[in-house]
Amino acid sequence: MASDPNDLMHGTLDVLVLKTLSWGPAHGYAISRAIEQRTRGVFEIEDAALYKSLHRLERSDTIESEWGLSENNRRAKYYRLTALGTKALRAEVTTWHKYATAVMSVLEESRT
Repeated sequence: MASDPNDLMHGTLDVLVLKTLSWGPAHGYAISRAIEQRTRGVFEIEDAALYKSLHRLERSDTIESEWGLSENNRRAKYYRLTALGTKALRAEVTTWHKYATAVMSVLEESRT
């Protein structure tokens, strides 16, 4: 049984990264911070998991990257959503809404 919220995140990180990048280009640290903040600390993103997700999304052409300077004036790789990524995000959001609704209908059902 998955009692740790991070166990549930295994299958959700890609869609969370795509959604985060829909707000604009960002480097890895900014992506993980945005997800952590939006989930009010429920998801703590490990670097290894984040970069595996970013590489997977780059290979699928849903995001692309380029080098730039961070807020700290350090070299950082910035990621951005592609047109294919926008389309994939829409499809994933629809799937997740259906999935979440179905799960909640079972969890909230009271048997009398």
